[in-house]
Amino acid sequence: MTNTRAIEGTLVRSYSTRFETDEEPISDGGQWLNGRTDGIDWCDVLVRDGHAFGEVSRMNSAERRAEQAFGGGTASADEVAGDYDDPAAVLAGAWGKNQSARATVYSVNPTDDYFQEVEIRLRSSIKAHWCDGYEVFWRCSKSEAAYAEIVRWNGKIADFTSLARRMGPECGVKHGDIVEATIVGNVIRSFINGVEVLSVTDDAFPAGGPGVGFNFFVGNTNVDHGFSSFEVDTYD
Repeated sequence: MTNTRAIEGTLVRSYSTRFETDEEPISDGGQWLNGRTDGIDWCDVLVRDGHAFGEVSRMNSAERRAEQAFGGGTASADEVAGDYDDPAAVLAGAWGKNQSARATVYSVNPTDDYFQEVEIRLRSSIKAHWCDGYEVFWRCSKSEAAYAEIVRWNGKIADFTSLARRMGPECGVKHGDIVEATIVGNVIRSFINGVEVLSVTDDAFPAGGPGVGFNFFVGNTNVDHGFSSFEVDTYD
């Protein structure tokens, strides 16, 4: 992929993968931290047949929150319901604070019966019982129920803050789409095939690693959506 979101500054560290080696969980020689293996409370990211996807979550309590009421949610504005043990993986070590990440969407058999999401993480960290940072994501759907969103994970499981969201088929993704997420200073942006769909400012996390993630409670459709490539450049 070509870096269409070049950031001014000194290049600190880059990474790219096409997920060519099957792994449970993703490791690439110990470069990745995972939600269950390292964070305990979440789920791991797996690699199989050339794409990364989330392992099956606990599937005990479905997602219900105010900003997704259009999908049948019943939660009030100040209530969150669901396990929220989302699969997550973050690249370990030190990274530049300004980050530009791109990924190729893998999506077969899309369905609006679940919230199938592909997610890029920015300035994130994972340790035991803690996962924080920014999550930029898109629903694998081109229906009216499609959406894009930017969320801040505050650390503890199910503790997150929605920062920006848009709905509509232009905000969802399909197989082969290129999604991008950037953070420069306190500005976070979301792109689909080079077109900006969301932006927001937030000052909570000045540093952290990039990564990927997927939504919980998607049943056996976890293997039907993910990423077939991922690359990131970071700068100071």
